[in-house]
Amino acid sequence: MPSGQKNEPFDEPPIEEIPGISRMHVSAMEQTDDDMVWVGAGMHQLLLRTTGRKSGKEHKVALPYWEDDSGDRIVVASYAGAAQHPAWYLNLTDKKANGEVHVKVQGGAFWAEPQILEGDEYQRIWDALTEDRTYYRDYQTRCERRIPLVRLKERRPA
Repeated sequence: MPSGQKNEPFDEPPIEEIPGISRMHVSAMEQTDDDMVWVGAGMHQLLLRTTGRKSGKEHKVALPYWEDDSGDRIVVASYAGAAQHPAWYLNLTDKKANGEVHVKVQGGAFWAEPQILEGDEYQRIWDALTEDRTYYRDYQTRCERRIPLVRLKERRPA
């Protein structure tokens, strides 16, 4: 695991406040590269753009990411342990609409192939990631679904 990914303690917002917080975060991410926007609780953030699987419209979401041993960014579709998968993840399951997605990071942007992790690879990444970010284990106890992990494999600059 790359160093410096351990998160700091943070106050978890009520789940009903997460969409509004994300909208504000996205807006800030589109306006500045300041660390106060791009690094929260010790975690680097990214801005993911997907195409709605039903609407066909562009959707944006701010997400913390974790880097695997290859330096690829991993995002967690936890939605704080909600019963249903987050909409951004469901959009990624539509490969026709989201075979490639736009990812903005602090200081740059790229097009990525979203890879939903499965099997042994999922377990290996989950174990390493949750050793660093233990609160994801708590999120998993809150729901019956398996919390998905998505690798955003950088393909080309944006």
